[in-house]
Amino acid sequence: MLKTRVIPVLLLRDVNLVKGPGFDSWRAVGAPLQAVKIFNRRDVDELILLDISATPESRGPDVARIAELAHEIFVPLMVGGGISTLDQIRDLLRAGADKVAINSAAYADPALIRAAADAFGSQCISVAIDYRTHDDGRRECFSHGGSVAQALDPCDWARRVEELGAGEILLTAIERDGLLSGYDLHTLREVAAAVSIPVIANGGASGFDDFAAAVASGASAVAAASLYLFTQATPREAKAHLAAAGVCVRRERQG
Repeated sequence: MLKTRVIPVLLLRDVNLVKGPGFDSWRAVGAPLQAVKIFNRRDVDELILLDISATPESRGPDVARIAELAHEIFVPLMVGGGISTLDQIRDLLRAGADKVAINSAAYADPALIRAAADAFGSQCISVAIDYRTHDDGRRECFSHGGSVAQALDPCDWARRVEELGAGEILLTAIERDGLLSGYDLHTLREVAAAVSIPVIANGGASGFDDFAAAVASGASAVAAASLYLFTQATPREAKAHLAAAGVCVRRERQG
């Protein structure tokens, strides 16, 4: 049985980690190296590191910074932000990333997903799907840090990126992000049912019960940022809670 992964999300802007509600991440919450060292000791299964300033600044990922952080990370690392070429993906993987998350560039050039999967393997290529639910109930994907509408439903886009070779989806409800209000389980359930690749639930987790509900809705992994930054919750406690609820998780590392 595949084990459910518990994954903290770190948002990098310039030299600081930041967080805020609804993709308005302005509040500095610490230094990335310090956070990495803390999570190394808390039995996380992976880390997601997103450079949220790269795309707005029209630049690629800071490979040197990723290499510095990856040197200190002892779990699989997903890196996203500003990725638009095969060379950038190659550089990030060589710098220590285990996989990359592509968002904005995938809409502009869907063929990038296929080319990347062919070059590096689908297991290295994740697609980040950020979406909003409008007042009329219509869901829409957004790129460029939630600022550019793409006129695509997340289920339709999820099917498309799977066809193109993506190995995983990072699904984030923009309007729930950072609010500790719970995941959008309805959309999560539909997206997970629409594809056969793993879906990481992200955006709004308020506690460990939300993790269990996400797994019951089809998530293969549960990601959170604010929960770990602004409460006393830890990934180790999250895994204990999930295990008690009958969810298969990775065991605590010894030593």
